[in-house]
Formats: sequence, C-alpha cells, structure tokens
Amino acid sequence: MTSGQETSATGEYGTTAPAVPPEQSEREDELVRRVLSSFDGCTDRRLRQLMQALVRHLHAFLREVRLTEDEWGKAIEFLTAVGDITDARRQEFVLLSDTLGASMQTITMNNEAHGDATEATVFGPFFVNGSPEIDRGGDISFGASGEPCWVEGTVTDTAGRPLAGALIEVWEADADGLYDVQYGDGRTAGRAHLYTDREGGYRFWGITPTPYPIPHDGPVGSMLNAVGRSPMRASHLHFMVTHGGHRTLVTHIFVRGDHYLDSDSVFGVKQSLVKDFKQQNAGTPTPDGRDLGQQSWSKVRFDIVLAPEGR
Repeated sequence: MTSGQETSATGEYGTTAPAVPPEQSEREDELVRRVLSSFDGCTDRRLRQLMQALVRHLHAFLREVRLTEDEWGKAIEFLTAVGDITDARRQEFVLLSDTLGASMQTITMNNEAHGDATEATVFGPFFVNGSPEIDRGGDISFGASGEPCWVEGTVTDTAGRPLAGALIEVWEADADGLYDVQYGDGRTAGRAHLYTDREGGYRFWGITPTPYPIPHDGPVGSMLNAVGRSPMRASHLHFMVTHGGHRTLVTHIFVRGDHYLDSDSVFGVKQSLVKDFKQQNAGTPTPDGRDLGQQSWSKVRFDIVLAPEGR
C-alpha cells in the first residue's frame, strides 16, 4: 500500500465501509493490539481465548460500520433497558439471544449431526422442573384450552434399538398462546412427563399447537418492530428426552402448513421437525377410545432418535 492510500472493508454481504486513511487505520489497529494484549496474563486459556476473540470480532464490527458515538450511546441504552426488564420471571437477554439467532447457533454447534439422531432446537423460557407425571396415554393439558391432540411415537438409539424407560418431558402453550407460568396464578397446565414402555413407545393427549408471539412489550420487541420483524413463533410442542448413555435432546415439533414456519422469530424451525398434525372430524374414533363428544381433534406421530452421549 502506498503512502496516503485509503483502505476500505467489504462485509460478508457486500456492504462496504467508508474508506479509512492509512494513518487512521493504524491507530485503530494499534488499539486492538493493546486491548488484545491486556488479556495475555489470563491463566485460564479458554477464558483468554474467548475474551480475545470477542475483542477481535467486536472491534471488527465497530470498524466495519464506523459506529458513531450517538449510535454507541443508543446501544448502551438498549442493553440497559434489556437488563432493567429482566427479573426472576422474565429473561430479556435470552430473548435477545434468541431473536439474533445466537441461541440457535449455539445449540446447532453443540448438537452435531450423528446418524439419524433427531435434531435439537431452542429450549425456550417456559420449561419448569417438577411437572406432573402421567401414565402413557394420559393428558398433559390439565384443563388448558385448546383442541385435543393425540401424540405418539417411539424413542430409539441410532441403531434402531428401542430405549425403554426414557424420560419424556413435554410442555406447550394453550389455545390463547400462553404457557401456564404466564398466568401467574400458580396453575399447572399444558405440561407433564412420562416414560417409554419396553418397546420404547410413548403416547399422550396434548393440545393442537397454535402460533403465539414471544414477549414483545420490552426492548427486544421494540427492536423487532424497528426492523420490521414479526414476534410470532411457529406453532410447536416442546420435548426434552433423556436416557442413560445418550445425549439429552431438547427439541420441538412444528405443524406442517403453519404460516410462520419460514419466519419463526427465534429461528427454531428445522424441516426434519415439521410434522403432519392430521385433523380428525368430531365423532372420529380416538386411538384409546376416549369420548370427545362433538369436539374435533388431531393426531401426530413423532419418532425420536437419541445420539450416544458425548457425540
């Protein structure tokens, strides 16, 4: 580079940063070197790696977009607001991570593909330990509103061997798009756990999933609105499946044909998890002989494959 030549950077998606004179670029490079070296004395190698990589990428972002001081101030205000609204019942930082795809990327990296093991997706903020146990064929709704849905399948390993006694924890929103914990009245509804039989089979009654918005009355909702993004999540039913010697699976299944499959606000949809929820007219016999009167219902099959532990 000749003296006085200005430099520019092109981002991954073709955006070009303003040209920067060489002397300015060197000032900025020197600052990055000083910040990076400030972590050289860290004796925790992993922590040092994380902090130095964060600095490199953060400064690269700042320099690519040539962030203004006013924009920097707005960013601090936004993060402060995210912290202010976070409490024991609401985790706005997780919501922010979800809507930026960071949660889903972390899950994808830490659940590498292994054979035909079922894919993982986001955990979500509404899991609760200590859900009621139901028998196979029981009902997880406990009075939650919604159309009944019969869910059945098997749990196997990647060699196709049935996994008896696998713990299946399930939870979902009601027909109004709310989880039990969002009501604040202590109810337990739309969640339970059960175990597979000797053939790895499971079955239960739940609620046909419906779409709903993530909490969007805070700073993350304001961000989504500002950039023209919807807060809606595609209709889904949560599963967490555990069995000794196998990787714990956290996943959902989604309703084929749902309007929000291609715009899920937390990027949780994977095509392998989109299932056929087959609608049944009122009066159609149910698999277990349950009398639903004149109520319609649906049914879905979800066969689960667990990867070996550590894979």
